[in-house]
Amino acid sequence: MTSPASPADPAAGPAGTVTTSATGPARSAGTAGTAGTAGTAGTAGASSAASISLTSVFVCLKLSLLRNGLKGSSKRKAAYFSTLALALIVGFFVTLGLALLHGNAHAGTAVVLLAAVLALGWAFMPLFFPTGDETLDPSRLVMLPLRPRPLVRALLASSLVGIGPLFTLCLAVGSVLAVARGAAGAVAAVVAAPLLVLGCVTLARAMATANVRLLTSRKGRDLAVLSGLLIAVGGQLANFAGQSLFEAGGLASLEPVEAVVRWLPPATAVGMVDSASEGAYGVAAAQLALTLAALAGLLWFWERSLTKLMVTPDGSTITAARPMKDRGAGGLWSLLPGGRTGATMQRTLRYAVRDPKTKAGWVTALAIGMIIPVFNALQGTGSVYLGCFGAGMLGMQMYNQFGQDTSAFWMVAQTISSTRDAYVELRARAAALALVTVPFTVLVTVVTAAVIGDWSALPAATGLALALLGSMLCTGALASARFPYSIPSDGAFKNVAPGQGGLAWAGIFAGLLVSAVISAPVIALTVWFEVGDHQGLSWIVLPLGVVWGVLATWAGLRLSAPKVARQLPEILWAVSKG
Repeated sequence: MTSPASPADPAAGPAGTVTTSATGPARSAGTAGTAGTAGTAGTAGASSAASISLTSVFVCLKLSLLRNGLKGSSKRKAAYFSTLALALIVGFFVTLGLALLHGNAHAGTAVVLLAAVLALGWAFMPLFFPTGDETLDPSRLVMLPLRPRPLVRALLASSLVGIGPLFTLCLAVGSVLAVARGAAGAVAAVVAAPLLVLGCVTLARAMATANVRLLTSRKGRDLAVLSGLLIAVGGQLANFAGQSLFEAGGLASLEPVEAVVRWLPPATAVGMVDSASEGAYGVAAAQLALTLAALAGLLWFWERSLTKLMVTPDGSTITAARPMKDRGAGGLWSLLPGGRTGATMQRTLRYAVRDPKTKAGWVTALAIGMIIPVFNALQGTGSVYLGCFGAGMLGMQMYNQFGQDTSAFWMVAQTISSTRDAYVELRARAAALALVTVPFTVLVTVVTAAVIGDWSALPAATGLALALLGSMLCTGALASARFPYSIPSDGAFKNVAPGQGGLAWAGIFAGLLVSAVISAPVIALTVWFEVGDHQGLSWIVLPLGVVWGVLATWAGLRLSAPKVARQLPEILWAVSKG
């Protein structure tokens, strides 16, 4: 078969589609349209019937694939129905809460901004969860003679089937109930709710189709894995924004922003209800026209992207001949030590840059480790000692070192023949982590001290953070030797293989507890300097913390090396389950 047929293509039929035998009406409509010569009216009727049948085929296909995907797997059924129940419960209470805002002076501000955030989420979610709806991947339809316009209608109808659109509809209904007043507001609300849902779904589909080549590539999978970073950072930013908003006077401070957002589709649909309720019918008509124009523009853009996708070859599978790059230890790599230590450090750092799961962990730790202390300092509630949070986040990357290798650990295991080899391997991995963590910890502590203006506590805070980092490197090496587990390569949020969850949590919690115990003397000394009004001597904590951290790391590596050398087969078996 071919890509979308031209109007003159006889194989496509008047409807622009040659439907499969999935449904009888679709096949008969296409046959009648091809064989009949009843004139323009008959051709138009056959085209309409075929288009309708194509839409119904896609909706039935979506439902069938969802139903068949749940067969034979109790875990999938439990996950799907629990998610559905949670969405319905949360959607009900959110709708009820929004409806209770009816009559509130700031109800319009709240629901208009909520509609904008909802649309933003629909626009960018497909970029971070590209496998969320593989049943409707348009790149799988390129071999079928389907015209773009009927295909867009069919894909849009089938996209409205699912938990996401249902939850969005709940939010849309609650939003219009919050601002609808009088007969004009009720009529506008009936129109606005489906327009908001259609706008969000169309926006998501247009974005996904325009970026489908990216989303199906390795870069797209990396982007999906980094969605955890977006959620973690976004949650912290939302937390700080909510606190700042509460301190600044609540929703009243957002009214200037809402005045602009209510003219940005699809939030204009909710703004239309508010305007119609206030009697501003001209403004409501303008917002309705803007909503419809934006929806039409998105459909046009979607159709154009779909056409380009259907007729353009996938360039990601075509690689031009390029000279091979020198993969030797040139550039900055030449600064690393020689022998096994330098090679292991380079491998560990390359994992942090190239492996999606490892990269996600590193980037998330770096971002959260900077956001928590600095943002708290900006709000006036922070402390210089929150720099220890960044050290702790990055120190956790030492846990399960061999699990990051997955089944490729067998190549490492072949090079370990003695306790000395195991010690050098662990030492190099800890050194690679410290190469990034130590400067980052110092940077976070200095920035936090600069924001707060408490330079006198900087030496003690830095020493305490480095002592904690050394303790976590110690316990991380022990946990890697005693509690190894596999990290599945598939799925952005699957960080532990089935059956190993308890093992992973045991290593993490035990490591955190033991790290606190190991660094307890430095913590006690720091508290004594602060409470006992001996701040002039607190600088002693800096060299003490450095020495303490180095000794703790050395002790952990020495204790872990014999365990690793003795149980290489067991470690390989544990990290190869994923």
